[in-house]
Amino acid sequence: MWITVAILCVCLIAFLFKSVIGNPGPNPFYVDTREPLKPLVTDKKEKNKILKQGFLASKVPENLDAIVIGSGIGGLGIAVLLAKVGKRVLVLEQHDRAGGCCHTFTEKGFEFDVGIHYIGDLLNHKPFRCMLDQMTNGQLQWVPLENPFDKVVLGPPENRRVYPIYSGRDRFPEELKKCFPGEEQAIDKYLKLVKKAGRGVWFLAWLKYMPAPVAKFLVYTGLVYRLSNFFSLASRSLTEVVNELTDNKDLRAVFSYIFGTYGNIPKDASFSMHSLLVCHYMNGAWYPKGGASEIAYHMIPIIEKAGGAVLVRAPVSQILFNEAKEACGVSVKKGQEDVNVYAPMVISNAGLFNTYQQLLPKELQALPAIQKQVNMVKNGAGGLSIFLGLNGTKEELDLKADNYWIFSENNLDELVESYMNGNREESAKKVPLLFVASPSAKDPTWEERQPGKSTLSLVTFANYEWFEEWKDGKVTNRGPDYKALKEAFINSILDTVIEVFPNVKDKIEYVDAGTPITNQHYIAAPRGEIYGCDHGKERFSPELNATIRPQTPLKNLYLTGQDVFLCGFAGALAGALSCGSTILNRNLHLDAIALAKKLNKVNDKKKQ
Repeated sequence: MWITVAILCVCLIAFLFKSVIGNPGPNPFYVDTREPLKPLVTDKKEKNKILKQGFLASKVPENLDAIVIGSGIGGLGIAVLLAKVGKRVLVLEQHDRAGGCCHTFTEKGFEFDVGIHYIGDLLNHKPFRCMLDQMTNGQLQWVPLENPFDKVVLGPPENRRVYPIYSGRDRFPEELKKCFPGEEQAIDKYLKLVKKAGRGVWFLAWLKYMPAPVAKFLVYTGLVYRLSNFFSLASRSLTEVVNELTDNKDLRAVFSYIFGTYGNIPKDASFSMHSLLVCHYMNGAWYPKGGASEIAYHMIPIIEKAGGAVLVRAPVSQILFNEAKEACGVSVKKGQEDVNVYAPMVISNAGLFNTYQQLLPKELQALPAIQKQVNMVKNGAGGLSIFLGLNGTKEELDLKADNYWIFSENNLDELVESYMNGNREESAKKVPLLFVASPSAKDPTWEERQPGKSTLSLVTFANYEWFEEWKDGKVTNRGPDYKALKEAFINSILDTVIEVFPNVKDKIEYVDAGTPITNQHYIAAPRGEIYGCDHGKERFSPELNATIRPQTPLKNLYLTGQDVFLCGFAGALAGALSCGSTILNRNLHLDAIALAKKLNKVNDKKKQ
């Protein structure tokens, strides 16, 4: 028996060495590709020449190496990684502009950001910052938010409590302890557990990259739990953990407030997933200078330089396969016709459900290996966003570069569960959770670009079923009943916003809401979800993460983005790195870390 175990361990070490340390493929992070900073482009027409290149068969590059479906950060990310090693990649986007949830839109003279509210872990020496700098050739600039970057608001107006959340590994707990005297031990234990889970996330990336037999061996022997604290804590709910730490209900809520960034209430949330978000913002939060559209604007030229293209208004209707059931291209809907585009590799950033249930031929959808992955996950919660255009500067309206998380009380599980399980008319009158941020206040170029104006972005959750009956209606005119339901949500949410931000009263020039069916139309979210597949505890089982990987059960078809890794900007980009690691047969996560260390050493020498 012990001989068998020893042999298995030797094989495991050999596999790990080959899959994690080995580097047979080209390295997109081999050299520092940052260029001298160019002037910020604010002319919308100039930016649209990059972001709004419409699909025509004549624009498709010849001799493609890969086709990517979807231009969100997961799609653009993998396209850039491949372009940086000389691959010719075509990215196809169904919307009329590139960027996915990184795009912006303008209404009544106001520019709105749909999905990028704040990004963490962007200190200059961090690997994540290094990776983003390389993937935009150093042209994407980041502006830090205020400190505190988040404010947690609990309770009704007559008993409202505001708790500031500061960045800084020391300041974060110090400020919490000032707010909750006598809870020092609970705060220290919470942070210890958060860091313990967060440090173990490296193994999530390895599990998706290492050979499938090795991954399965680690899962079925239980070794995965010994190798990673992320998985050992993943099955515990956030509620379970924080309730063991303290009886103070406000502190429990403050420990849990950021669950809105991944979409599961504390009792359903994995403590490990929650820990990643706390760690992500531990050293601060940032916003892209010039707005969220800067992200795609600086990634697309890298793809084009390698001979590729990013084309919009290009809805993919089907992935094409040859007789050997190998992916070999896609079919794009152009008016009443289908245009077939061929490449030796297809990479989907359209999400797991769209890819497996909409884009595969029926006979391939029915394959047991495909059905197994589909049955392992479920749709995430639907999102509802409200966009406010305001007359006045950030100083006049007292808007800052921070975020507010507003809850009607501290019993978060009960509040949200009651709201989501209620009928739509009643739930519209009492929305219990709300994220509020001002993109205009976060961007130092805003006043130059849109003087005398400001914006607020408001986000909450909403059931897809509340709006489903209007999903087939015209996007700009779904009928009076739909409009009335939207206005009910808008009015009740505005009441809350004006209570917290009194200076915006009577300053609202524009208001509209995007519902789950709006998300379905613009970002092709199957049920209006904003974070892809559900991020509850089940999502973080080792078996699921060893099974749902960039390499699909179908040859030459890959997955990228948040469904293959984690949700949000950083999670989707990590999905792109995992996909690139599989395709290029090298660990790009380690490559990015290695380049960051190399550049840090160079910078340290310059300071001496």
